[in-house]
Amino acid sequence: MKTSNIEEYQGIWVFIEQEEGCLSEVSLELLTAARCLTEKKEMEICAVLLGDGVGGLSESLPGWGADRVYWADHPSLKRYLVVPYAKIISRLVLEKKPDIFLLPATWVGSDLAPRIAARVNTGLSAHCTNLDINEKGELRQVVPAFGGKVMATILCPKHRPQMATVRPGVFRKGDPQAKKGKVERVSVDLSSEDLRQRVLEVHYEKKAAQAIEDAEIVVAGGAGIGNGDDWKWVEKLAKTLNAAVGGTRPPLDEGWIHEDQMIGQSGKTIRPKLYLGLGISGVIQHTVGIQDAKTIIALNNDPKAAIFETADLGVVADYRKIVPLLIEELEKKDNP
Repeated sequence: MKTSNIEEYQGIWVFIEQEEGCLSEVSLELLTAARCLTEKKEMEICAVLLGDGVGGLSESLPGWGADRVYWADHPSLKRYLVVPYAKIISRLVLEKKPDIFLLPATWVGSDLAPRIAARVNTGLSAHCTNLDINEKGELRQVVPAFGGKVMATILCPKHRPQMATVRPGVFRKGDPQAKKGKVERVSVDLSSEDLRQRVLEVHYEKKAAQAIEDAEIVVAGGAGIGNGDDWKWVEKLAKTLNAAVGGTRPPLDEGWIHEDQMIGQSGKTIRPKLYLGLGISGVIQHTVGIQDAKTIIALNNDPKAAIFETADLGVVADYRKIVPLLIEELEKKDNP
């Protein structure tokens, strides 16, 4: 692999996801991440936006932290399609030469990022849980590795841009500011070969009533719940506490929760005032998503469960015996 001429590459880019004229929350979080990185290394922050009729959105991005906005507008870009998106952005990367390029670790970003990286001959770190700049001005990309047993720091010293996808919730979205920036429209040159793929219909999955990333209290369940019939105790406790319901990978695989309720490396990062985990073993793939919770309470019948190393309060017991009593006491308090 031919190395890049590092000195030619400048600035930090953020790919902005949008749908139906709405900016995604994680894209705005990444603009905050970019601002944090510029405190360690002076760089211009550039937002990259593709879509149909997104001129108004492009004008709003400087208020979220972008110094410059590159935007492409075309009817074929209304919905995400990997070939035209990758072609337009890769061409722009080769022309403008950014030093760092951040994309959301969503299904769109996870599909798009490796295509761009391959086209521009650079590396990619996926599902990062932290970013920083080292003393050499290189991007430190922290990701879970070896099945989540360790946290690895990855560098890309010989190739540019330094590319990373970042999970939703890792950085907090900043507040909009009255800021102006440079907005530059990018030409779109797509062939019939680029547009062989089409979106015929879009069906939206029903989401949880309360978004776990915004909730002050989260009740989460793991494989230790045992079966779908007993999952009711997770939901009953959450309802009693006016909390959001979350879970680990096994409950998602069993169909007990929706994808937007999964917490951890491949799901959501949460920062509630109270996290209550039931039947959760505590593998790092999950705990990386709750490490910023103010208070963590864990209930598991295995005294050696790893979750107790993370918890502020641990209870070794069968949740089937504890949770019904807890609900009863909470209901008494609400209805004296």
